[in-house]
Amino acid sequence: MLVNLHVKNLAIIDEIEVDFSDKLNVLTGETGAGKSIIIDSINLALGGKIARDMIRRGEDYALVELVFTVDAEQKHALEEMGILVPEDELLISRKLTPSRSINRINGEGATLAAIRQAASLLLDIHGQNEQQSLLHKAKHMEILDSYAREALGQLPEELAESYRRYQRLLEDRQQEALPEEERLREISFIEYELEEIQSVGVKEGEEERLSEEYRRLSNAAQIAQGLGEVYAMTGQASPNVAEQLDHSLRILHRLSEYDELLAGLASQLSELDDLVADFNRELRSYMEDFDAEDDRLVQVEQRLEQVRRIQAKYGNTTDQIRDYARGLQEKLERYQQYEEYQRRLEEEIQATREQLQGLADQITQIRQQKAAVLQEEIIKALQDLNFLQVQFEIAVRPLEEFNIHGKDEVEFMLSVNPGEEKKPMGQAASGGELSRIMLAVKAVLARHDAVPTLIFDEIDVGISGRTAQRVAEKMAHIARLHQVICISHLAQIAAMADAHYLIEKREEEERTSTQIRLLRGEEPVQELARILGGAQITRAVTESAREMKNLADEWKNQY
Repeated sequence: MLVNLHVKNLAIIDEIEVDFSDKLNVLTGETGAGKSIIIDSINLALGGKIARDMIRRGEDYALVELVFTVDAEQKHALEEMGILVPEDELLISRKLTPSRSINRINGEGATLAAIRQAASLLLDIHGQNEQQSLLHKAKHMEILDSYAREALGQLPEELAESYRRYQRLLEDRQQEALPEEERLREISFIEYELEEIQSVGVKEGEEERLSEEYRRLSNAAQIAQGLGEVYAMTGQASPNVAEQLDHSLRILHRLSEYDELLAGLASQLSELDDLVADFNRELRSYMEDFDAEDDRLVQVEQRLEQVRRIQAKYGNTTDQIRDYARGLQEKLERYQQYEEYQRRLEEEIQATREQLQGLADQITQIRQQKAAVLQEEIIKALQDLNFLQVQFEIAVRPLEEFNIHGKDEVEFMLSVNPGEEKKPMGQAASGGELSRIMLAVKAVLARHDAVPTLIFDEIDVGISGRTAQRVAEKMAHIARLHQVICISHLAQIAAMADAHYLIEKREEEERTSTQIRLLRGEEPVQELARILGGAQITRAVTESAREMKNLADEWKNQY
């Protein structure tokens, strides 16, 4: 679960730090106090996009850090991703500068993809935008498959792999469907390319060796001249280095009779004299063996041109050229035995389609079975949320052709008024109703979902009265199984909080900053009174707030 949030220099946040409880955490505050920035900061840490101008004015960077505790199962899953969790705690941090972002998991650099993958195990954020996804059939299938995950097992992955193979085979059939005349031209061209590759016969590392030899031979005159000058200075001309060393050595030997310390220097100089003699012998041997024939230069130049031409056409390395030639050979065999190849391809397409059909049938059957169960659970959850006359159906319909998810179309059908036929979600539900429907779905999935933390960003938009009370009760129910963090404007939800946080905006030294703090003692009642009473908080409003809090506590103790 999410145990700590630390934000610094983000928008109007100077610096805040929050420790969350493991149950229902509710965040409230005046409009414009910065509640949305709290969710934005969590999204930012978990790899979300955010504008660079969100860095607080006058600061060089913004920082968000999230600390999670993980159980054994989550720890194992994270370690399979290559993320080590040594002390059952995971720290995700993201530092944003004007030029780049620095992302870390437990202090180690991490990609945004790795952070998002880790976050998917730990946290689920439901904002106002997500409820709009209920208007799309793809989301309906995602919800059903999430509910049926255990029953589906590896079937979706197997089907996706089979579907991709099936699509590749269909593409091969389309690409290889050539008229006879064109096929013969292709055969002729392939044979030409194979002959060219085989005739040149590029060897491993040949281009590098030839380049080195060409460089040496094309600069032979300069090399010979330079070596001659060096040889003259070190051992041929007079005076030379060898003579100078020999003369110096005789002087040191004579002087060492007067000072024994000079004998050591004489020994060092003697070793240097031997090295110069060895150098001269090797230099002379190299000069005698040096081959600078013009014929060899022409041969190397011509061969190098051949090798580079082949590499430019077929691959920079011998492995790439070999792979290209292997592909040509396989293609040649297909075209030479075209009818046999087409027959085998059709057989493989048919076998893969049959396998795909078998997997799709299994998935369809599971979806239909689980849809019936999930449908009833969502109806019950909707009734709990004051949809008293609701009709809800999860329709699993067959498609004409396969896709990567199988051969089904899943659609949620809804009627919220008696006597009306069930219609697609987008035609039957208002914005406020979509919020409650998504909450019902989340409540049902929460009983089957291993993700420990659920965040709801103003899911209470468009509801009030008895419906608001039902939503609050549903939140409290979910919080028995998961950590819930909720930003709300409703007193009913705030009253259910196990930990109530106030977000407020302050002005200090002509700068505005958002602060967040845990309310203690009588403070939750005072905040409830503010939500209920608005500008003027009377004694009656305060008593109503206290009664609401007491009733919420009694309700939680009963369930």
